[in-house]
Amino acid sequence: MIAIRKSPALLLLMLGFFALASLLARTEKTQAQDDRLKEIIAGDHRSEENRARDKYRHPLEALTFFGIRPDMTVVEIYPGRGWYTEILAPYLKGSGTFYAAEHPGDPSYEAVQRSLEAFDQKVKDAPELYGEVKRTKLTKDGDIAPPDSADLVVTFRNVHSWMGAGTENEAFAAMFRALKPGGVLGLVQHRGDPNAAQDPKAGSGYVNEDYVIELAKKAGFELAEKSEINANPKDTKDYPKGVWTLPPSLRLGDEDREKYLAIGESDRMTLKFVKPAS
Repeated sequence: MIAIRKSPALLLLMLGFFALASLLARTEKTQAQDDRLKEIIAGDHRSEENRARDKYRHPLEALTFFGIRPDMTVVEIYPGRGWYTEILAPYLKGSGTFYAAEHPGDPSYEAVQRSLEAFDQKVKDAPELYGEVKRTKLTKDGDIAPPDSADLVVTFRNVHSWMGAGTENEAFAAMFRALKPGGVLGLVQHRGDPNAAQDPKAGSGYVNEDYVIELAKKAGFELAEKSEINANPKDTKDYPKGVWTLPPSLRLGDEDREKYLAIGESDRMTLKFVKPAS
């Protein structure tokens, strides 16, 4: 047999071809995942009321920024009535794992109890969408998922609630504990005025961005990236009923209703943190 020697130029050409083929395959896979996410966000299982808030919450952009993939283990903190669960559970079904870490509940807090009951009913009414949801609770000393198991933890507008309850450090510690080394914490929160002193109880619902970053770092996280996809420069953050003056709450009722509708939902930070790999 005659050995055929490949020239360095030919070897480089072959390596380049294989690299290009691999890149194209990854691109096609990513596009398919993006298309699936778009399809779910536009799905008929989501109510018109919930879809109407997409223009403020930007679920496609936010989840893409956090790096979600359908084969991940994902934990959503405080799913509320299931606005994001409607997207996350179907997207992860079949190839990933989804944990809904619910509020521990408080009979004296009627709004929370109603929210928990609504979420429970949502899951029971549509087992084809939510039958695989693993339900846990975020408590002071419990686990929201097995330690070092999650690829991604997401929390949307919850930091002020933890601050109000004095449990912010425990919450960040629980999220850190659940993530694998190298895992991502995706966080969205009403963003406060950086020129105003931070209320440690966050009574207005707004939290300064640097304050949130310090809370995360204290738990061991590293800040990886920021995004302005949920920014709203119209939000002046100085309302009689705090952030709940704005839609969707509109706590003042008909008083200046059109004014607050024109502002829209709050200005929000969107932060990506990473649990260090070592």
